[in-house]
Amino acid sequence: MKRELVLEMVRVTEAAAVNCAPWIGRGKKLEADEAATSAMRTLLDTLPMEGTVVIGEGEMDAAPMLYIGERLGTGAPPGIDIAVDPLEGTNILACGAWNALCAVAAGPAGTLLHAPDMYMEKLAVGPLCRGRVDIRHPLAENLHAVAQATSKDVSEVVVAILERPRHEQIIHQIRQVGARVKLLSDGDLVGALSTAFEQLGVDILLGTGGSPEGVLAAAGLRCLGGDLQGRLMPDTEEQKQRCWAMGIDPDRILSIDDLVSGDDVIFAATGVTDGELLHGVKYAASNRVRTHSLVMRAKTGTIRFIETIHMVSRTFH
Repeated sequence: MKRELVLEMVRVTEAAAVNCAPWIGRGKKLEADEAATSAMRTLLDTLPMEGTVVIGEGEMDAAPMLYIGERLGTGAPPGIDIAVDPLEGTNILACGAWNALCAVAAGPAGTLLHAPDMYMEKLAVGPLCRGRVDIRHPLAENLHAVAQATSKDVSEVVVAILERPRHEQIIHQIRQVGARVKLLSDGDLVGALSTAFEQLGVDILLGTGGSPEGVLAAAGLRCLGGDLQGRLMPDTEEQKQRCWAMGIDPDRILSIDDLVSGDDVIFAATGVTDGELLHGVKYAASNRVRTHSLVMRAKTGTIRFIETIHMVSRTFH
C-alpha cells in the first residue's frame, strides 16, 4: 500500500470524530452515528484508491453509507479493502461516557475478511500471549496460560468483556478461576487493543461482540503483534446462508491470518470521548478543536499517537 495512505486514514478518523463530537452527552446516538458516518464516507471517497468496504455499517438495504460492498475513492490504483466503524460506542457517546472512538482499517484487496455484519465470538491477547491460547480450549486453561505467559498469578489476570446478559455465565466462570473481570459497557474494540498495551492493564478479551469490531481489532493487533481468534455467530438460517455465500464456514474458527492476511495493513482510530487509549475531542477558543489519534502500520511496526489541532466552524444541531 502507498505510504501516504497511512496519514490519509488518520484524516478520515479525525473528520468522523470532529463531526460527531457535538453530539457528546446529548442522548442522540443515531444522529451521532450519522454524523460520523457521513464525514468518514465523504473523506474516504476523495482518496486516491479503488476502495471497497468489506465490513462496515451493514448490508446495502439497511445502511445508506459505508455498507458492505460499497466502492470508495477516486478509482485510481491500488485496490484497497476497507473495514470501518464510524462510531464505536454510540451509546457511550450519547451519555458522555468513556472510550467512544472512530476507527478504520485498510489493506490491499483480499487482505481483510469480507464478512457479514453479525455477532462474532472473540478471544484477543497481546504479544506475550500470542500462540499460548486457543478459543476452543476451556476457559480456565486459557486464563492459566495467560498468567504463565505474562508472569502473573491467575488472580492478577484481567479479562475484558462486554457487560451483557449473554456473558453472565462466562463472567461467573472467570471469577471462579480466580481472575479479575473488567466490564465494558459498550464497544469491545478498545478492550481488544488494550491487551497489547501493558500499561492499560488488560490481559485478554473474551466474549461475543460485533464482527466489524472483530476485523478492526484483528487489524490493530496485527500491527501490535497480538492475536485474535474469532467465530461468526449467525442467529438465523438466513445469516448462515449469508456466511456461506461469502465463502465463510460459520462453524470455522477464524485465526488472525483469516481475518487479516499479510502484514500490509493500516489501522487508524481517533478518540471522541476520553478513554484509556485515546483522549477525546476537546474544544478550545478561536474555533480550535483538538483530536488525539492512533495510527499503525503492520509492515513497518510503526505505532504513532498523533495530536492535531483543527480550525472548525461551531455549528451545533
